[in-house]
Amino acid sequence: MRVLHIITGLGIGGAEQQLRLLLRHLPTDSDVITLTNPGAVAEGITADGVRVRDLAMAGNRDLGALPRLARLVRQGRYDLVHTHLYRACLYGRFAARLAGVRPIVATEHSLGARQIEGRPLSAGARALYLAGERLGTATVAVSDTVARRLERWGVPRDRIHVVPNGIEVGRFAFDAVARRATRDRLGLPLDAFVVGGVGRLTRGKRFDTLVRAVAQLPSARLLLVGDGPERAGLGRLADELGAAGRILLHGACEDPPRVPPPVPPPVPPACGAPCPVSGGPDLPSLLAAMDVFVSTSPDESFGLAVVEALAAGLPVLHVTCPALHDLPPEAAPGARRISGSVAGLAADLRPFQEACHARAHESWQEAGRHRLSVPPAALHYDISHSAEQLMTVYENAVRGPVAAIREVSCP
Repeated sequence: MRVLHIITGLGIGGAEQQLRLLLRHLPTDSDVITLTNPGAVAEGITADGVRVRDLAMAGNRDLGALPRLARLVRQGRYDLVHTHLYRACLYGRFAARLAGVRPIVATEHSLGARQIEGRPLSAGARALYLAGERLGTATVAVSDTVARRLERWGVPRDRIHVVPNGIEVGRFAFDAVARRATRDRLGLPLDAFVVGGVGRLTRGKRFDTLVRAVAQLPSARLLLVGDGPERAGLGRLADELGAAGRILLHGACEDPPRVPPPVPPPVPPACGAPCPVSGGPDLPSLLAAMDVFVSTSPDESFGLAVVEALAAGLPVLHVTCPALHDLPPEAAPGARRISGSVAGLAADLRPFQEACHARAHESWQEAGRHRLSVPPAALHYDISHSAEQLMTVYENAVRGPVAAIREVSCP
């Protein structure tokens, strides 16, 4: 099956990296068109062997991009067009119809309770969204929570299919050697209590709450992985609170990396000197360096970073996470929902800090004894399951539901 994926941009972000991960597991002949910003994820997709083309769209109202996009769709002779993110869903559906491609699937990655892709919801955005949605065949929601939001928006329930985000669970298995190597590289003491967070640094993620809470815990460190418009402001806040030396703003992390990460030496030098590591640590290694993971965002469509942290064996504190809300509590025993206030978060973190200090005498090799086992929630969201579910949606769109059900049911 020839499939064209159309996405708004390919800088480092959750939806963008999820597309790349899916492409590595889908048994399709795929191409990708990005409307704008062919960033690091575009380079990663290309390195994986999938062709990426940049439409070089000038902005939301660049209507001249529509015939250019329709021409590329027509030339590719695709069986199906799959769109991702608001602008690409709108332009991509129109372009596919103009090019004569009827099977059109759109994934809604970022519909929150009060925002879509970080922008406040409005009647105009909803009307435009629904006008474009009617041109498609199916709309994919990344969680049951998003499916309910789509239905409340006015998308017919029989057009909505839940295909959750996924992760490569095995990649996140805890590695004590990677923990030591990463801490050495980042200048984090082996016995330090390290709080972690991952995400785009935007105001809606409320990372300022996390900075303030960690600043209240003497000697605690914060490892914040991500980039965005709030990065400079978070750095200034840490400085104002007198905690700049304990707040590490690592920057964005492309995941999965384009090449296998360097393998640290099996036994670090006995003298305790930093391990020689070339290249930056990958996301599993950064998670291995943390002791507890916190998600302060009050409005999410899935909560992928939380699932990745659970797969890494970390205890998790989260304000909201639809991926977990859609499962029974026993699926993620290491996760706990919190209020998200600064004082409350600082109080929630203190027991973890005390437990970490109580283990300070242990050797670095013993760190794995305190990691949690991989919970059912992480296994539930393995990317291979998501790819299988998405292929069923594709077959439904291209050949009809009867053909798809018949093929899936065959042994």
